[in-house]
Amino acid sequence: MIRSSPAPVPLEQLSRRAPHSGCIPASLHPPGRGASRSLPGAQGVNRARGGRCRRWRAGLGRAPRSPPGNSERLCRFPSGGSRCSRYKAYMAPGSSKEKKSDDGQASKENFIHLCNPHLEKMKEDILYHFALGTGTHDFPKLFGDVKFVCVGGSPSRMKAFIAYIAEELGLGSPGCDYPNICAGTDRYAMYKVGPVLSVSHGMGIPSISIMLHELIKLLYHAKCSDITIIRIGTSGGIGLEPGSVVITRQSVDATFKPQLEQVVLGKTVIRSTNLDEQLAKELMQCSKEIGQFNTVIGNTMCTLDFYEGQGRLDGAICLYDEGEKLQYLKNAYESGVRNIEMESSVFAAMCNLSGVKAAVVCVTLLNRLEGDQISSPHDVLVEYQQRPQKLVGYFIKKSLGKV
Repeated sequence: MIRSSPAPVPLEQLSRRAPHSGCIPASLHPPGRGASRSLPGAQGVNRARGGRCRRWRAGLGRAPRSPPGNSERLCRFPSGGSRCSRYKAYMAPGSSKEKKSDDGQASKENFIHLCNPHLEKMKEDILYHFALGTGTHDFPKLFGDVKFVCVGGSPSRMKAFIAYIAEELGLGSPGCDYPNICAGTDRYAMYKVGPVLSVSHGMGIPSISIMLHELIKLLYHAKCSDITIIRIGTSGGIGLEPGSVVITRQSVDATFKPQLEQVVLGKTVIRSTNLDEQLAKELMQCSKEIGQFNTVIGNTMCTLDFYEGQGRLDGAICLYDEGEKLQYLKNAYESGVRNIEMESSVFAAMCNLSGVKAAVVCVTLLNRLEGDQISSPHDVLVEYQQRPQKLVGYFIKKSLGKV
């Protein structure tokens, strides 16, 4: 059955909400994919604030040769910057623009970096899976004040988080409703309060990848600056008590390498999965200040599925024994892995390429060295899932000077 989209809301009505407001009025529920209307400044590239890949402006041609013994191309941020995987143009993480404060002090704003020249040619950019578009929505007015983006798998969890952070920041009121900005689609859910955006991403690398492509473009079109993106979620722990929180140092693949392999146009591309080290330290300090639960910094293994890819014995298919499983998990622990999930690698890689500070904060629901099935009582699991929210909420409050 084909669902009909709600009728479009006039653009001027969507743009009426003041920055950093609390609840979004019900009248600002997002429209469907109605007739497009171009917005001034929403088309093409704002070169004054940068953001486009320099390789297309520098006229650089052939791709550099791959390292000896490796036919795959590396796409990463050497020494704090980024390198386009096909060209020699070097780019700083994000695009910067200097501004002066009221006291005359100069500071730099870091904008989103997009390494895609084709977007420059588009009159309108439709974010299909969000049911949003530059021709029907004024992104700078709707999202321009965003500084923190929190993403997680479950729509209900991300709605609970936006209600929690609204209360923590003093922007909400009892019984306040937070409408789903992406109500025109059932793919993802998005909520906003003040400078915080909360978005669901579904389960696994393909689902979060689609969401991130459109989220990063949304932040770019909104001209957001100095963005921090944090994934909050659940995971299986290795050698940790259930309920421990892991702040990811590196996302590693199932062979414990800090990289994401992706096939693009029939060729394998390898991208770095390092995360912001300073941000991880700041989150760790916040956990120490809270003092409510065990928190560690460690590597996170990102797998392609929940069962065989994570060495479980309880799936429909299992062609290895318990000894092999335990040896694999012990090898993972010795390599620095402290938890396992299914989204962190592409999350880290895409945030790296976009010049965005990013972190992954996940609670462990069980110790995989002791079993495979999650058997804790429901109320215990609910409390566990609130721990990353509490930590990230405290970090946001502290960053805004509200602690």
